[in-house]
Amino acid sequence: MAIGQSYGTSGGLRLANNDQGRMLGLTVQQRIEKGLTIEGIIQSDFSYNTTAHAILERHRPLLTKRLNYYYGAGVSMGIEESRQKVPESMQIIQTYGNGTLGVDLIGGVELTLLGINFSLDYKPNINIVGREPWYSGQVGISARSVLVKGNKQNKKKRQRNRQKRRANQDGFFHNLIDSIKNK
Repeated sequence: MAIGQSYGTSGGLRLANNDQGRMLGLTVQQRIEKGLTIEGIIQSDFSYNTTAHAILERHRPLLTKRLNYYYGAGVSMGIEESRQKVPESMQIIQTYGNGTLGVDLIGGVELTLLGINFSLDYKPNINIVGREPWYSGQVGISARSVLVKGNKQNKKKRQRNRQKRRANQDGFFHNLIDSIKNK
């Protein structure tokens, strides 16, 4: 079975757009096991909205491990503006500096070429506390530099596992010898 994603760690910039405007951010992805990453995003519109997101993502190949789609979910928090419509008075009450907490979903495609990872995604946010409206969707484009290649991360993991197996085997043999000596 082919597993999507050809990198271990990547970091770069994210440009995003939603109903309120455009945001610029930093994004870092870390593979935690085959086909599974955690992504951290910090983004701002440099006026009223700044948010941080932690998202767990599952990656699947489309044609190759360098071209894949992904989906996931996570949490977000930040300081955002809120627009609340009051139908009775036909007013819109807008407040700034609201502490927010929400749930993120994400779905997208990514391509890794020449040490650069490009992605296009849709990231809906369901706000739990602090903002009206309760739902906001965001389209994002990210360009990340591959900091650790997937094969290098896999090699280090295999080396650690070998060392653990050797230590366990050595411990087993030492225990066996000790038990024979004590008889």
